[in-house]
Formats: sequence, structure tokens, C-alpha cells
Amino acid sequence: MGSHNRVAVVTGAGTGIGKSAALTLLADGYRVGLVGRRKELLDKTVADAGANGVNALVLQADVCKPESVKTLFATVLKAWGRLDVLFNNAGMGAPAIPMEDLSFEQWKAVVDVNLSGLFLCSQEAIKIMKNQNPRGGRIINNGSISAHAPRPNSAPYTATKHAVTGLTRCISLDCRKYDIACGQIDIGNAATEMTERMKSGVMQADGSTAVEPRMDVKHVGSAVLYMANLPLDANVQFMTIMATKMPFVGRG
Repeated sequence: MGSHNRVAVVTGAGTGIGKSAALTLLADGYRVGLVGRRKELLDKTVADAGANGVNALVLQADVCKPESVKTLFATVLKAWGRLDVLFNNAGMGAPAIPMEDLSFEQWKAVVDVNLSGLFLCSQEAIKIMKNQNPRGGRIINNGSISAHAPRPNSAPYTATKHAVTGLTRCISLDCRKYDIACGQIDIGNAATEMTERMKSGVMQADGSTAVEPRMDVKHVGSAVLYMANLPLDANVQFMTIMATKMPFVGRG
């Protein structure tokens, strides 16, 4: 385990990709703020970290609510005095139904978490990073391969993930004067609760149903750690990590 005492915040840290990234960062010596809506899941992440859990801070919060986001970052600053890495991972999808059948509420729920939540967390992180000493930090956004191409019946998720790419580029441009680096990790078919259905088959672009290969989510945690540990004069702008044989590249 490292001893660099750098500080990270991971949203959606109670399950899946966020949990894997949080555990990997903790194992490397980071102090990690674990953000999520369900405290019991965050507590489980701390427990699964074993001895490294002593460097974890449970931050029950709703990234869609500005005051909740302000409070969680203020808590991190009070506890540890700085912020080196933000992993904007919290995300959700809508039911896989035709776009015309989605309610506005279903659309808005995805936009609020995937896009507005990422914006709010980035705002607070930037405020801390640009004013701390030493100055700067790194923001890593979870884009998903849906930032490149849609699955059938995924309009809200795909639209927000394309928007994340635009926000990643804006943060990179607007914040480099503050020594803040920003990159995006696009993940395809990591083995998490969200992709369990792929084992029994999911709809393909031609309307057929097919089982899709998945990869161990630990590889995603390792990729996030690699991005996080780069010096601030180097940046992974975009990284795609995916199950090698999943239907994405080319025509399937």
C-alpha cells in the first residue's frame, strides 16, 4: 500500500465500477471520499477495503442536489484539507423502451444524475483544486462506450454520455490554467450488477438477442488508478476499456 496521502472523491462508490475504483485507490494509499445515496452500500465498500478502510470517508449525498454536493465537498475539505482526484462515476439509465414511450420524468432522472450531477461535482472540485497549495488536481469522468454509439432504446443514457464528452473537453480547456487535468474513461461490459442481464442475452442493433462477453471490473479500477496517478503535466484525455469480444467495434 502506498503512503502518498493523496485525496480522492468517488461518486457512486457503493456498487460496481465506483466501488472497484474506490477499493483500488484505497489500496494505493489514497484517502477516499465515498459518495452515494445509500449509506449501507458505502459502509459495505469500507468493510470490503479491510485495513485500507481507515482512509475512507462515507459521504451520503445526492449528486443531483446542489446543496448536497456543496456539503459533501466541504466535508472532504474539512477532513483532509485538499482534493487531488474526482472520479465522476455516478450514473443511471432509463427503462429500455422506445423513445416515444418514455415519460419526461424518466428522461429527466437520467439527465439529472448523469449530466447535471457530474457538472455540480466538477464545479465544487474545481473550486477546491484551483485554490489549494500545491494547486491543481484531476477530474476523471465515466463516459461509457455509449458516448460513442448507442444501444437500442437508450436515448436518455446515450444522450447524456455524449454530453459528458463535451463537458470533459470543456473542463480540460477551461481548467488547464489552474493545473487541473480532465480525462474520460469509456467502459464497455464490465461485470457489475448493471450488466448481469448480458449473461442471458440483450437486444442487438438488428433486433436479435445475444449473450455478450464481460470483463472483470477490477480492470476498470486499475485503469482509473493509472489515470489518477499521472503527473499533472500528463493526461489520458480519453480511454476505452472494454471486453475484447463485445459487439462494439465495427458491426458487432
